[in-house]
Order: sequence, then structure tokens, then C-alpha cells
Amino acid sequence: QVQLVESGGGLVQAGGSLRLSCAASGRTFSLYAMGWFRQALGKEREFVAAITWNGGSTYYAGSVKGQFTISRDNAKNTVYLQMNSLKPEDTAVYYCAATMWGAAQAMGAYDYWGQGTQVTVSS
Repeated sequence: QVQLVESGGGLVQAGGSLRLSCAASGRTFSLYAMGWFRQALGKEREFVAAITWNGGSTYYAGSVKGQFTISRDNAKNTVYLQMNSLKPEDTAVYYCAATMWGAAQAMGAYDYWGQGTQVTVSS
């Protein structure tokens, strides 16, 4: 069982940056690949980024590639999402998720989800 708690969301002006954190409980965090997803109001949840269990490989949605960076610190049981050059269209609730099945883009591959953190980008 893994419990995930996101933090770091908030209100930021367009062009600004935020770093989201996702803290995981349990001693098996390093066994899980981790992903970030987001859901804007009235839209479906979508894949943002994923990282393998050891941080050796990362994957991004085309819409955020070069703008967002996913990383992890297994010693701290934490995964991060650095978001730069934020745009109003990045406004959404951001969720982290954990999977034993390798870094994936499909929501169905993830076994555990956090409650989400709101990111609002003003124009």
C-alpha cells in the first residue's frame, strides 16, 4: 500500500514557475514508477510525465516537453514536477500516481493516486 500526498500548487502568473512535490508513504517507494497527471475543469484527466523506479528514464506529454521536468529522490520518498514558463492552459488539478508496471502514460496502469493539488496560472 502506498499513500501519496501532493503539495506545491498555487496561483502563479503566466511565465512563472512552480515545483510540485509528491510524498509517498511506505518503504517500497523505490520499487514504483511514478507519474504526474492533470485534469482541467470540464476536461478528462491527462498524462503529463512519468519516471522509472530509479529515475533512469523519463517520459513527457508533447504539450509539456521542454517545459516541465520530472525527477525523484528515493531517499526522501518524493517525486517532483518542476514546471517552468507556465501558461494559463496549464491550469488544472495535478495528481501524482504510482505503478509497479513501469513508467506509463495510461491512467489504468497506475495503482495508487494522490488527492491532487491545484495549479492556477493567471494571464
